[in-house]
Amino acid sequence: MAETVAIASDHAAFDMKAALADWLRDQGHEVIDLGPDSTASVDYPDYGYKLAQAIADGRASKGIALCGSGIGISIAVNRHPAARCALVSEELSARLCREHNDANVIAMGARLIGIEQARACAAAFLSTGFAGDRHLRRVDKLSNPAFDKESA
Repeated sequence: MAETVAIASDHAAFDMKAALADWLRDQGHEVIDLGPDSTASVDYPDYGYKLAQAIADGRASKGIALCGSGIGISIAVNRHPAARCALVSEELSARLCREHNDANVIAMGARLIGIEQARACAAAFLSTGFAGDRHLRRVDKLSNPAFDKESA
């Protein structure tokens, strides 16, 4: 099923972002490329925040965040309460983050995985649905900012 996918990176992952955006379009997805537009040095939080906002605004149903390691941009995306971003480096994690955690964004590290693995992760992420059921209660807790000591 084709989706609208927002994609963003920092300078370290610019080439991977461009390649993934082209591949996503070839797969029939609409792509919102949030930048950057070159390999000039940028700050990953700026692009992680842009991606999270695109999810929150409903401009995209899913997102792919990229930086050198994937760690920094995943932290930035997860600062927004509408985003559930999982750092992945292989297909099983990409599938499980959708199935169990209803992740709406994946992050990957361009310095850690190659483009073929990134495509495989993106394909697994985009083709997997949320299982709901027992997982729904847990995902709902992720969106609730109040910490309840009784349930901890």
